[in-house]
Amino acid sequence: MNQSLTQMLINYAPLLLLFIVGWFFGTRHERQHLAQLSIAEKDLAHIVVSSERFYRPSLAADSQGELVLGSVVIAQDYFKMIIARVLNIFGKNLTTYETLLDRARREAIVRMRTEAQSKGCTHIYGLRLEVTNVNQLGSMVEAIAYGTAVVSDDRR
Repeated sequence: MNQSLTQMLINYAPLLLLFIVGWFFGTRHERQHLAQLSIAEKDLAHIVVSSERFYRPSLAADSQGELVLGSVVIAQDYFKMIIARVLNIFGKNLTTYETLLDRARREAIVRMRTEAQSKGCTHIYGLRLEVTNVNQLGSMVEAIAYGTAVVSDDRR
């Protein structure tokens, strides 16, 4: 009996070790990404974003609206996907998916704001967000943020 337990531990130890290492590095990468997003959001906070479709800030002379777009594809690591599948069986909140979608949306908006800044724009209105699965497992999502960027008279 003791020998079979030892053999089972030897057989499953590498799998368990890989799971723990994957979880550690996946969580570390996710935290680093969230920290980078926070810094980028603070740097781009001067660009006012409105989701109102017909919002029109007072425009600077000769300012025309330009389409700005930010898109990103983000994948979830498979170790968190395993946890999500287990939680799904019990009907729990799938926080791994929530953080995946949050990161994708925030990254898309940061990229859209960066494009607006490169064009010298100060406002984005008519913001729209679209998120879709890239694969059938739901471990990869694409987020697209787009809107109309303009140069405003009233810089905030």
